[in-house]
Amino acid sequence: MALVLHAGNNNKNAFKALIAAEYSGVQVELTKNFEMGVSNKSPEFLKMNPLGKVPVLETPDGPVFESNAIARYVTRSKSDNPLYGSSLIEYALIEQWIDFATTEIDPNIGRWFYPRLGFVPYLPPVEESAISALKRALGALNTHLASNTYLVGHSVTLADIILTCNLHLGFVRVMTKSFTLEFPHVERHFWTMVNQPNFRKILGEVKQVEAVPPVQSAKKPSQPKEPAKPKTKNEPKKEAKEEPAKPKAEVADEEEEASKPKAKNPLDLLPPSKMILDDWKRLYSNTKTNFREVAIKGFWDMYDPEGYSLWFCDYKYNDENTVSYVTLNKVGGFLQRMDLARKYAFGKMLVIGSEPPFKVKGLWLFRGPEIPQFVLEESYDMELYEWTKVDITDEAQKERVSQMIEDQEPFEGEALLDAKCFK
Repeated sequence: MALVLHAGNNNKNAFKALIAAEYSGVQVELTKNFEMGVSNKSPEFLKMNPLGKVPVLETPDGPVFESNAIARYVTRSKSDNPLYGSSLIEYALIEQWIDFATTEIDPNIGRWFYPRLGFVPYLPPVEESAISALKRALGALNTHLASNTYLVGHSVTLADIILTCNLHLGFVRVMTKSFTLEFPHVERHFWTMVNQPNFRKILGEVKQVEAVPPVQSAKKPSQPKEPAKPKTKNEPKKEAKEEPAKPKAEVADEEEEASKPKAKNPLDLLPPSKMILDDWKRLYSNTKTNFREVAIKGFWDMYDPEGYSLWFCDYKYNDENTVSYVTLNKVGGFLQRMDLARKYAFGKMLVIGSEPPFKVKGLWLFRGPEIPQFVLEESYDMELYEWTKVDITDEAQKERVSQMIEDQEPFEGEALLDAKCFK
């Protein structure tokens, strides 16, 4: 039985398996006449994936869904496939970059693009957060690709395929040249990949979008129109029906509701602080030399203990941190979910140790004297850490804050595996 892929011919998640198949010499047939919203709602399809999500791969041993799993299956259908590297460390790094493309690139492109299409409500703060997170991810990717032609090793791997397919939606729909210009090594990698014969066979010619699509209103299901009745000669004209007037009390209630100001975040109601968070973030980002003398000194000159508070956090389950890329992804996911606090917080997360188990420790600056309640309630990662308020009258704690902001290495006698900043 040949492998059959159930998806439309323009599905970027289906592209992953189809390109992997081209590189692997594995035969994958794309189902014909697939219609999204119809084919994936059929009883036959729902037996393969009860959620009705696309794509699904039909194999001799049963169906497989989720696009990365499908691409992995196709790749492993060929023994000793170079798409999975030639060593254990290359295999791990390929999986690392697949996770990166899936958690850092794909969702943020989606959070930027799909609201503009009207598939979900458009909220400017959500878009701003998505673009900011995408830029951080592309910045990290750009740094890696500055000294690497491919993500792992010296040839195309499954990581390059999945990353390129995830970036494809961004390049052709929302990421204009003026946006990607900031990431020249990402650009070079993307255009190199999409012009490889095996990519080009599946993707065709790829052109970068020239403008970000305008915001459309949320899409509603269209109501079928009733066919117009033919008029007879003597049929009297129908008077236009007037909507019954609303009771005055109801109108007054609606006007009052509309005139009510939107509820403010409690942190916006705090007394003004001498510390301007954006000024600190700008200083941190722009200081390239003499960091201790410029940025750290600037931080303590700006810091307002009345308007802000500092907190150490320690991951409760460090014994579980036995795989480096899994630990790094865990921290990256935490920072992504903290986007809701970006206006009110600054953070540093350190992954410590040269060998497992790795320790995860962090420093956070929050507006107000306590950790904001909405952060505690809405970011489930918070409960995975022990939180300790910094006592800045204790010189040892104050110095520890400085070291964490600075990414000092060794930190508390151990090497730094990575340091991530939330700003």
